[in-house]
Amino acid sequence: MPDAATPRPPYHAEGPRVALRPFRYADAAEFTARARESADLHRPWLFPPDTPAAYASYARALIEDPARFGHLVCERDGGGIAGFVNVNNIVRGSFQCGALGYGAFAHAAGRGLMSEALALVVRHAFGPLALHRLEANIQPGNGASLALVRRAGFRREGYSPAMLHVDGAWRDHERWAITAEMPLPPAGDPVR
Repeated sequence: MPDAATPRPPYHAEGPRVALRPFRYADAAEFTARARESADLHRPWLFPPDTPAAYASYARALIEDPARFGHLVCERDGGGIAGFVNVNNIVRGSFQCGALGYGAFAHAAGRGLMSEALALVVRHAFGPLALHRLEANIQPGNGASLALVRRAGFRREGYSPAMLHVDGAWRDHERWAITAEMPLPPAGDPVR
């Protein structure tokens, strides 16, 4: 979707097939179009912004809030947005932890791009962001998301009934985490 005449924004991490960059307000049209195309893939787990107004609010939080760091996952071949991996609720001090939120867009799903991207995000979180721990809370029926964190080396730490309010109801979630001391997936690992 990116225009060939538009300069490529700078990436802060690159793998063989994907690169990560921060969210920009200028990404609204591409991001929301991809979100609308992916509604069937995301439901009932995820509800990314699919209108310009919703995107503006979402991006503002990721751009301006120091307790969040949003990564757009871009395909290196062409630069199109394939998905996103956000580090939310960053707590500093003695915790040094962030909670992940992520999603692939339909055109990129099942191609191993998110595995590669998550490996890059983990390395960025434990490197430049100086975090010690990343958490992912996943609904038990979301097999694709559970498989993604398993491949990235996360460990299951527990089960929380009625943990998060999603799609009009309190949903159970499995709690998964990885810490800086644990073995990390190879940088840019395209494992599926």
